[in-house]
Amino acid sequence: MNHRVLVSDPLAGEGIEILRREVAVDVRTDLTEDDLVGIIGDYDALLVRSGTQVTARVIEAGTKLRFIGRAGAGVDNIDTDAATRRGIIVANAPAGNTLAATEHTCAMMLSLARNIPQANASVRSREWKRSRFTGVEVNEKTLGIVGFGRIGREVAQRATAMNMRIIAYDPFIAKERAEELGVEITDLPDLFRRADFITLHTPLIRETRHMINAETIATMKEGVRIINCARGGIIDEGALHDGIVAGKVAGAALDVFEDEPPFDSPLLSLEQVIVTPHLGASTVEAQVNVAIEVARQALSVLSGGDAKYVVNAPMIPPDQADALEPFSALMGRMARLLMEMSDGRLSGIQITYAGEIPHLEQASRYLTRQTVKTLLEQILHLPVNLVNAGLVAAERGIAVGETVGGDTRGFRNLITISLKTDRGEETIEGSVFSRTRQRVVAIDGYTMDLDPTGHLVISKHLDRPGVIGRASTTLGRAEINIAGMQVGRIRQGEEAIMVLNVDSPVPPEAIEEIRTHPGIHAAWFVSI
Repeated sequence: MNHRVLVSDPLAGEGIEILRREVAVDVRTDLTEDDLVGIIGDYDALLVRSGTQVTARVIEAGTKLRFIGRAGAGVDNIDTDAATRRGIIVANAPAGNTLAATEHTCAMMLSLARNIPQANASVRSREWKRSRFTGVEVNEKTLGIVGFGRIGREVAQRATAMNMRIIAYDPFIAKERAEELGVEITDLPDLFRRADFITLHTPLIRETRHMINAETIATMKEGVRIINCARGGIIDEGALHDGIVAGKVAGAALDVFEDEPPFDSPLLSLEQVIVTPHLGASTVEAQVNVAIEVARQALSVLSGGDAKYVVNAPMIPPDQADALEPFSALMGRMARLLMEMSDGRLSGIQITYAGEIPHLEQASRYLTRQTVKTLLEQILHLPVNLVNAGLVAAERGIAVGETVGGDTRGFRNLITISLKTDRGEETIEGSVFSRTRQRVVAIDGYTMDLDPTGHLVISKHLDRPGVIGRASTTLGRAEINIAGMQVGRIRQGEEAIMVLNVDSPVPPEAIEEIRTHPGIHAAWFVSI
C-alpha cells in the first residue's frame, strides 16, 4: 500500500515493525499542536497514546486522514466528534491490557491479604516483627466483583482457582453467562453485605462516582478489604480513610486515585493502605499487545477493511440522514420508554421493521445498533457506542435479532422493539407519520396514539371504575398537571394500560403511592 502513517507517541517496536512491512512509517514524538497541524496533511493514519492531543484543528488539517488509532483504551485525548464529521475512523485497543490489569488486581489482593509491602518495608528497616504482619487467607473467602466485563471475568477465573467464593454485580450481564464461570450474580447492596474482599472494575461515570462512600461502607462486613485498579473517583477517599481508622475496613489496595499523583490523599497516611502509581496496564506484554492491536487495525482500514474496536459512530450517507432522522428519533424514545418498563435481566432484543422505511436495506443495521446502544447505555456501566453495541451485547449473552417485513396493521410503516428478560417480555410499537409526527401506537398489545416525549406516567391496572381517578388525585396533590392521557385495553374489565403526559417531573413518593392503590399492578415515571 502506498500510504503513510505517523506515530506521534512512543509505541512498542513490535507494532511499528508490523506497520513497516506494508506502509511508510514516521515516528515523531513530542510534537506540539502547531507541529501536528503543519505535517498531518501528508499522512493517511495517525497512531497515538495518551500524550498527543488530537484536536479538531489537527483533524481538520489532516486532509488525507482515514484512521486515528489509540494504543490503549481511553480516547479522551482525541476529538472523536470532529473525526466522525470528517468520516475518519477512530479505534482503540481495549483488550490488549486486560491480562495486565487482571494480574495487577490479583497481586494487589494477595499483597493486601498478607501485608507484603508493609512487611518488606519493615525488614528493609532492619526489623523482624513477624506477629505485626499476620495476614488472612483468601481460601474460602467471598470475593465481590463490581463490574463483570473482560477484566472482572478474568479476575473471577483466577480467584476461583484459589478456592474463593465469587459473587458479582453487573446490571447487564446474563445470569447464564456468569454461571458458566461458577459466579453468582447479585445486586450491589447484597454484594457489599457479603463480600470479604471487594474489587472494582467499572468506568468512572455519574452512576459510579463515589460508589464506595460512607453509607455503603457502613453496610459492609467488618474487616472488609477493598481493591481498586479501575478508575479513581469510584471511591470517596475521605470516607474510605474514616472507615479504615474506625476499623470497619481492614485495608485497601489502590492503583488509581481521584487526583493523580495522590500526594494530598488522606489514605497515604495509613499503613493499612497499599498503593501503586497507576500500574494496571504497565507490563511489557501489555504495551506490545496494544501496539500490535492498533497497528493491525490501521492496516485493515487503509486496505479497505474494518477496525475491530471502532469508538466513533459509523457514518451514514448524507443523502440518507434527513430521511432516517425521524425513525432514529422515534426508536431512541421507544427504547428509553421500554427499558424503564422492563424488569429483570435482559437476555434478548428483537427489532422488526415493516412497511415503508427509506433506504431500509442500508439503514436497518444503523437503526438497530443505535437502538441497542440506547438500551444498553441506560444501565450498563461501560462506554457503549454505535459500533461496539453488538459486541457488548454478545459478551453479556444478550441475543440481538432483526427482522424485515411483516404486517403493518394499516400503518405506512411499523417498528416493533421487544425485550426479553428473565421475568418476561415487553413490546413497544411505533410509526413515523411525518417528519414532525412520530407516535407509539402500542405497548404490550394495548393500542394508543402516544407522543413519546416529555414527562410520562405509565400504569398497568385493572379496568375498573375509580382506578384512574385515584392515580390522578395523587398527582393533583403533588401539584402535577396532566397534559394528556392515553388509555388502552384489550377486553373490558381486565388489565389495561394508562399513559399520562404531565408537565413536570413526578416525585418518587407520588409514584410509590400510585403503586399502592387498589387495582394498580405497576406504575412508572419516565422522562424522555
